Amino acid sequence: MLLRLTNSVSLGPSKFPGRLIQGNMSASVKECFQLQLLEMEMLFSMFPNQGEVKLEDINALTHIKKYLEGKREALPPKIEFVITLQIEEPKVKIDLQVTMPHHYPFSALQLFGRSSEFDRQHQLLFNQSLTAYIGTLDPGEICVGAAIQWIQDNCSSYVLDRKLAYEPSAQAKPVKNTFLRMWIYSHHIYQQDLRKKILDIGQRLDVTGFCMTGKPGIICVEGFKEHCEEFWHTIRYPSWKHISCKHAESIETEGNGEDLRLFHSFEELLLEAHGYYGLRNDYHMNLGQFLEFLKKHKSEHVFQILFGIESKNSEI
Repeated sequence: MLLRLTNSVSLGPSKFPGRLIQGNMSASVKECFQLQLLEMEMLFSMFPNQGEVKLEDINALTHIKKYLEGKREALPPKIEFVITLQIEEPKVKIDLQVTMPHHYPFSALQLFGRSSEFDRQHQLLFNQSLTAYIGTLDPGEICVGAAIQWIQDNCSSYVLDRKLAYEPSAQAKPVKNTFLRMWIYSHHIYQQDLRKKILDIGQRLDVTGFCMTGKPGIICVEGFKEHCEEFWHTIRYPSWKHISCKHAESIETEGNGEDLRLFHSFEELLLEAHGYYGLRNDYHMNLGQFLEFLKKHKSEHVFQILFGIESKNSEI
C-alpha cells in the first residue's frame, strides 16, 4: 500500500498504517527486511521530492533486495537515512535521522531529531521523549510514520522561543553545560565502511577528536555531553562487541566549551604500523608515535589508562 501525503507531512486523522505483524517475535531477518522495504516504499511516497529522504548508502535497498532474492549471501548493511520534515505549525524544519537494525521492527528503531530551532537542552529533551514514545509501540509495528506524527503533534513544546531568549530576565542565570571527553578503546578498527561511519558521525556532530585506525583502535571524542553520548551510542549500536569507554573527563562550564578542547576537528589518525596491512594479527600500531601524539595534545596521562594500568582519575 502506498500512502501519498503533502509536502507538509500532514498524516491526517487516519494516522500512518503501523501494526503489520503482532506478537511474531520469531520473525526471520528476511521477514524483517520485507517490512523495512515496505516502509521505505511508503516513506518515498510520502516524501517524493528529491532530497527529502536521503539514504546514507544509496545502494542499501538494492543490497537488501538481492539478499531476499538469494543473490547475496552476506547480510546487507542496515538502512540509514535522514528525512527532512517541514512542519507547518510551528514553522520549523527538523532533520530526522533514522537507523533500522536488521531485526527491526522487532528490535528498537534508532531515531534522532535535529533542528536549528532547538537549543541544546530542548533538543536533548525532544529526543528523549521521542525515544520513550517509540518504546511504547508494540514489537512488529513499523515506527517511522508514528514518529513523524508524534513530531508534528509535539515539536512546538521544544522549539526555542527566540523572543524570550533575548529578554534580560531569561539571561539572568547563566546556563551550565557539561563538557565531556571520552577515550574509547577497540581491539581493532580496520573496515573502510566502519571508518567512514565514525568520521561521518564525528564531523556531523559538534565534536572534535580523532579515530586511530589499526590494532588497537583508539577514538577520542570531546564536546558537549549530549553530543558525545550520541556519538558513543551511534557507533557502538547495535553489535560492536570489542569496544569500551576506558576513561571520561567531564567539566562544568558556562561558556561554549571551545577553550576546553584539545583538538580542533574530528579526523582519522594514521600512524606507522608494524607488520603487513593485510595480515590483521600482525598489523599493530606504533604506540611510541601514539604516545608522542598524546603529549602534543596534553593527554599523556591517558596512555596508561588505555593500555591496562589503573588510574585513580578514571571515571568510566
